[in-house]
Amino acid sequence: MALDRQAIDAKYKWDLTIVYPDEAAFDADFAETEAMIAAFPKHEGVMKESGEQLLSALSDLVKAQGKIQKLWAYSYLGFAVDNSDNSAQARVARVRSLAVSLDSAAWFVSPSLISLDGKRVEKMYAECKGLESFRRMIDGAQREKPHTLSDECEKLMAKLGDALDSHGDIQGIFSNSDITFGKIRGEDGKLCELNEANYITHLMSADRGVRRRAFKTLYKTYKQFSNTFATIYNAYVKEQCTLASARGHESSLAASTFRDEVTPVIYNSLIESVNRALPVLYDYYDLKREVLGVDKLHLYDVYASIAPASEAKYSYEEAVREVLDTVRVFGEEYYSTMKAGLLERGWVDVYPTKGKRGGAFSAGCPYTEPYILLNYTDTYNDVSTLAHEGGHSMHSYFSRKYNEPHNSGYTIFVAEVASTVNELLFAHKKLRECESDTEKLYILDKLMETYKATLFRQTMFAEFERDAHAACERGEPLTAGTISTLYKGLVDKYFGPKVVSDEEISYEWARIPHFYSAFYVYKYATCISAASAIVKRIEEEGEGYVGQYIEFLKCGGSMSPLDSLKVAGIDMTDPGVVLGAIEDFRHTISSFREIYSKGK
Repeated sequence: MALDRQAIDAKYKWDLTIVYPDEAAFDADFAETEAMIAAFPKHEGVMKESGEQLLSALSDLVKAQGKIQKLWAYSYLGFAVDNSDNSAQARVARVRSLAVSLDSAAWFVSPSLISLDGKRVEKMYAECKGLESFRRMIDGAQREKPHTLSDECEKLMAKLGDALDSHGDIQGIFSNSDITFGKIRGEDGKLCELNEANYITHLMSADRGVRRRAFKTLYKTYKQFSNTFATIYNAYVKEQCTLASARGHESSLAASTFRDEVTPVIYNSLIESVNRALPVLYDYYDLKREVLGVDKLHLYDVYASIAPASEAKYSYEEAVREVLDTVRVFGEEYYSTMKAGLLERGWVDVYPTKGKRGGAFSAGCPYTEPYILLNYTDTYNDVSTLAHEGGHSMHSYFSRKYNEPHNSGYTIFVAEVASTVNELLFAHKKLRECESDTEKLYILDKLMETYKATLFRQTMFAEFERDAHAACERGEPLTAGTISTLYKGLVDKYFGPKVVSDEEISYEWARIPHFYSAFYVYKYATCISAASAIVKRIEEEGEGYVGQYIEFLKCGGSMSPLDSLKVAGIDMTDPGVVLGAIEDFRHTISSFREIYSKGK
């Protein structure tokens, strides 16, 4: 049960007064940022006159962006620990509007950078040494030259920023606030209200009847409102395709991968590699069917655990020790910094409290600590989550320490690599320490679920997005019927002939919020593939490779994501990286089956 926040010891809560000591300090920074934004148009028309003028404009932009990042971190983190705090919610809205104001005031920066002649830019670098640190920003803008509109259009697009891309909010409010799914009878025999928050918990129940009731009840409601969800999704896809076309991209997929500094080739190669390896996934589901003891595995069975429940409990202090033992391999700077962050510098908000948002995340900016939100309940999963989020925070630490703020932000394409490396290393550590086959089966089950959910399921989602957007670009309407047919066909393919593909799954697309962040999910699959390769090298090569990995963490946003991964010796253009992760999944299945067969 969630406690009142006041009842939690201060050492288990982050202290945002480190960011702003009080509301007055926040308001003062907010007002200062407003003044900076109001003054920024002075750079319009003159920022290209000299290297000094260009440096002045970019420096002022970065300062204003930094202020907004700090204001946002304070506002969002305050709201995250108490969603009922109206003042925190209001601060979030104010900062979001402030960011739009900056975009509007600075609309001319990208067009100005794009219009610079290459030789002229090099001359500016030579004349103004301080400009060199902005090379990545300038090169990034010039890369956009083929996809930049007229000055009037770019100004209009900046003003439209707050009005576009609202479909995900609509879908989320509809799913989580407006729809009621009805009641089901749970494991305790009592009726309880089904919702998106507890659906997966019911789907993981050891009671097959509970799983079936939850599955049938949830999708009955989504089917009832499928035309509404299809209309929302169709509008979102149309918006993305129209914006991509307006900027001269071949497709919305090409536009998205262009922003990631990769190409559709990597996206499609991932799908092709996973498709060729689907028999490995089929083997996993056949193992699950065997262990669960059912003649046919239904889709409402696939989340059920096939390992004995772990009775191990970890206090938060024990969790910290487990994670620190895991990351000791990374050397003194990594280890001591994480130790201080988890135990002394107040990085972590540990326990669930009333009004606190669920789940876990790492957040912050170059002007704050790399904060971690948990909802810790003493389980193995919670320790694994701490390792995962700690990986994010340490990636942020190294990126920010070794780069100027405007070069410190690593991209989403690599954002899950360091976190997944820690998660996998922790699981491998616990496997080595296991004293019983029961413990090993539990951890192997968790590992199999990680690979299934992150590599295969996210790739299925990626394939759905690619095909849905392509249909829109061909002028085909995305109706409830066409979307459901497309989605069901992919489910049939990914689950294989031995799993009963229940008809209700046709409407699962309606409840996936990531579909409103176009072409985002494939990065989960590429990141776990890169992480698997990195973990293998750490465990095989030790210190000889660890330094190379730490250099990758230090790259931040100073180079493209593909180039930064090459610093760690990982080439994501090589299909072998994905195939290596699939092989790790195959090995985990084999290990589970071998141990399970011994105990039969």
